Parts: sequence; C-alpha cells; structure tokens
Amino acid sequence: MHAEAALWQHPRVSNLLEVRGLSVHLPVPPHVLRAVDGVSFDLARGETLGLVGESGSGKTMTALALMRLLEPPLSDLPTGEVRLEGQDLMRLSEREMAGLRGRALSMVFQEPMTSLNPVMSVGKQIAEPLRRHMKLGGAAALRRAEEMLELVGIPEPARVARGYPHQLSGGMRQRAMIAIALACRPALLIADEPSTALDVTVQAQLLELLAGLQRDFGTAMLLITHDLAVVAETAHRVAVMYAGRIIETGPVAAIFATPRHPYTQGLLASIPRIERKPAASLHEIPGMVPNAAERPAGCAFAARCPRAVPHCWEHPPSLDPAEPGHLVACWRHADG
Repeated sequence: MHAEAALWQHPRVSNLLEVRGLSVHLPVPPHVLRAVDGVSFDLARGETLGLVGESGSGKTMTALALMRLLEPPLSDLPTGEVRLEGQDLMRLSEREMAGLRGRALSMVFQEPMTSLNPVMSVGKQIAEPLRRHMKLGGAAALRRAEEMLELVGIPEPARVARGYPHQLSGGMRQRAMIAIALACRPALLIADEPSTALDVTVQAQLLELLAGLQRDFGTAMLLITHDLAVVAETAHRVAVMYAGRIIETGPVAAIFATPRHPYTQGLLASIPRIERKPAASLHEIPGMVPNAAERPAGCAFAARCPRAVPHCWEHPPSLDPAEPGHLVACWRHADG
C-alpha cells in the first residue's frame, strides 16, 4: 500500500468510504483552477466526519465530485479514487452510478427550494427513490413516504405528503429533503450545509434529528459546514479544508484541544466565547484565500501565516502525523 494511503486507515473499524487523491482542476485558459487538489480521507461505518472550511475552499465541489453530480463538461474532470464499500465510483458508468444514488449514497443539499421539484407533491418525491430502488408499488411507496415524514418530525404526515414544497416552511422543507435522502437507508449520507439558512432553534433541531437518524440507521455522514460549533456538537472527526486541500484532520476533541495548523488555530480563535472579556476583540485571519489560478508552489496559507518561512513558499507540505490519528500539513506544526 502507498505510504500516504496507509496514514488514512481508520484504526479498528473497516472503512465504508475511502477517498484518495481526489482532484477537480477546471481549465479556464490561460489558467487551471484547482478547485479540489488531491483530497484524501476515510469514513468509517456509522461515523460522522465534519468537512470544514471557508467559502470557496472546495467543500461543495468535493461533495459533488463524490456523488458524480458535476454537469458536463465538468463531469469528466474529477480524478483520483473514491471507493464506497470497495467499489471505485470514479470508474462506474453514469447508468451504474444512477443506480447507487439514493440507495447506497445520498445527499442533502444546502437549499431545498432549488432541490425539491415545485410541481410534484412532497410524498411523491419521497416515494420516487423507493419505487426506483426498493421496487415498491405506488401505494406502498406513498405509505412509506408518510412514515418517513413522521420519522423526521413532520406533523400530519399524510396531509404534508399531498402538499407541495412551497407550502412548507424552510425547516420543514429541509426535513422533507432528509426524508428523501434517507428513504432507502443509504450507507453514506452527504449533508452540505444542511441548516445554514435556518434560525438557531430550527438548526439545532435539525442537527439533533440528523444525528438520531444516523444512529438508528447506522449511516455514515460527511457533514459539510463552515461552522465549527456544528462540528463540535455532531462529528466524531473533522477535516479542515483550505484552498482545495485538507490541511488538518483528526478526532474532534484533539483538533479543538490542540490544533496544529495555523489556519485551524485561527478559525478556532475567531469563534465568539462567553468567557471572553468584553474588551477582547475576536481574532481575525489577515488576508484572503489565494485565487485558485494563482496559488503558490508551496503552502497555500503561507501569505496569511504568522509562522511562514521561505521553505513554506517553495514546497507544499504533505499530511503527516502530529500524533496518532491526527494529521497536519504544515512544515512548522511542531514549533507550537
């Protein structure tokens, strides 16, 4: 086995998902935009991995590449390996991949109003994957759809099943999306900012719902978010993404207690805390994420990093163990 790949093996637990060197490089002459640049991670059965980073870091593009949902001509761009239960999704035909979406892996999108069909009833949208993948008849699929609506905490499921997305609140629409995604009990659920547009109370309810359904179904979840507080509450492990690459990953407790990468340290320092003195200001990471077409040859964070040395600008760091299970891509992570 390749040395770098060996670092990703999850101890004691067989991996459901193994991603190796996933890249999406977009040709925009005269440049090539490295939206996703050599991403590797594992996800064990029943585990939640939080994928964290600023807007534009490549999180959603990573999810779309995993699901093989990029539209032509972008659909031919992803490279690398994505193995789900040992099967490389990157080598499947579109017809074979369509047979897996909704059954083996599903995705909850950030904005349900652009994902739900506005002219199809909510019940029929939940029933569709059940009819396609589980071969249920129309009446049986609709009954199961109502059961799923009840399972995700929607009152009067029979009435809601007959209704349409515009008749639901934002939180209810997102619950309906979760019902669709989990209807066939997939092994892997990708949740892309599933509660970002909702108020704090509804957000907490949705995250609690997702965590409970995940435990009940034994589903693994890739939770994509920019909110570290969400990760702290729901994830087992976290992968921090910056400029298309994962720059630190490990157990949530280890990352929050002893972050090794200066970018991760900056993100954690920017979180408002009750115990801060009133006069204390929030930490700010200076500068901007580098343009995807003009990234330095070395570490992409070098221009914003207070500990950067010339070597950082010239050579990209690889993900190396800082401690067991905790990997970091920083030449100076041992310096503090």
